Amino acid sequence: MNQKSYYVYIIASKRNGTLYIGVTSDLKKRIWEHKNNLVEGFTKKYKVHLLVYYESTNNVRSAITREKQLKKWNRKWKIGLIEKNNPRWKDLYCDL
Repeated sequence: MNQKSYYVYIIASKRNGTLYIGVTSDLKKRIWEHKNNLVEGFTKKYKVHLLVYYESTNNVRSAITREKQLKKWNRKWKIGLIEKNNPRWKDLYCDL
């Protein structure tokens, strides 16, 4: 049986810009939806389209727990997490 993956991701409007944290089981499709403003609400309103960080797990509960944890972090910690893994704030969507 094929193991399903779940992704916790951070998208940004620009380097050090507005951040959004989400969780999905289809990262490529979900980021494409954000990029094309198909998701009503925050990311559409603030033009948050760059995938700057993501991590994956096979456990949906741990993905949701991690998403909630990251959402509680202060901005400095979130930026630190992004810059540790993606110092140039490259749009990782191109590599999916």
